[in-house]
Amino acid sequence: MPTVPYWHVDAFADRAFAGNQAAVMILEEWPDDAVLAAIGAENLFAETAFLVRDHAGPADWELRWFTPAVEIRLCGHATLASGHVLLGRDGGERVVFRTRLAGLLEVRHEAAGYALALPAIGVEPGNWPEAVAALGGAAPQKVWRNPDRYNVFLYESAAQVAALAPDFGALAALGDHQFICTAPGAGHASGADVVSRVFVPGAGVDEDSVTGSAHAVLTPLWADLLGRSEFSAHQASARGGSLTCRLEGETAWLGGPCVTVVEGSFTF
Repeated sequence: MPTVPYWHVDAFADRAFAGNQAAVMILEEWPDDAVLAAIGAENLFAETAFLVRDHAGPADWELRWFTPAVEIRLCGHATLASGHVLLGRDGGERVVFRTRLAGLLEVRHEAAGYALALPAIGVEPGNWPEAVAALGGAAPQKVWRNPDRYNVFLYESAAQVAALAPDFGALAALGDHQFICTAPGAGHASGADVVSRVFVPGAGVDEDSVTGSAHAVLTPLWADLLGRSEFSAHQASARGGSLTCRLEGETAWLGGPCVTVVEGSFTF
């Protein structure tokens, strides 16, 4: 039975038991997808990041992500966790990952911990009354959608976002979409410019703790709404997590620290 290095990291967190959990596993080669899916289900949190050395291209590592239910196209917090593990283990100032559907991604050291470069994701004005009803709270002021499963619901206040009580079964029935609920951070205890909650029940994650890919959507959107390219954000989940967001051209730079809570080996 193979044994591989394993790290359990709390990403976008400055202490244990905060931020978003990610497993990071370094493999010699890719096993069958069924094995990767089984490991993701065994870990039972979103997400597990799998890494294999990239000997063929401009990146340092190939990277794939699995929730307990499915492989996903883009995961920010597990990419940040992977950068944390590799830069801590191998040294250096940056590491580049080649992904199957999100292109090249980069993690760098910076003063606040790390900075993660994700492609900025645009959305267009839309409407989705079934999703609004399933979110179970006040009516949003605006709805934006992207055909690649990203949906943003803008609320008047952080209190309205906090009061949402989603019907996860109804949301899951709509597909493996991200439901990104956001509002200005005025009056929120975090002091952040922007707050959010993110639900992805169709992909096996009822409420995500801190979602990098959602902030790749929120960065260009809020940069436009706020009239500036950089702001602070807080994802108001039960664990909670704060990050910085900066728009540079077509790239969303997300900043924050990581904490390793388990290091060992995984046998399968």
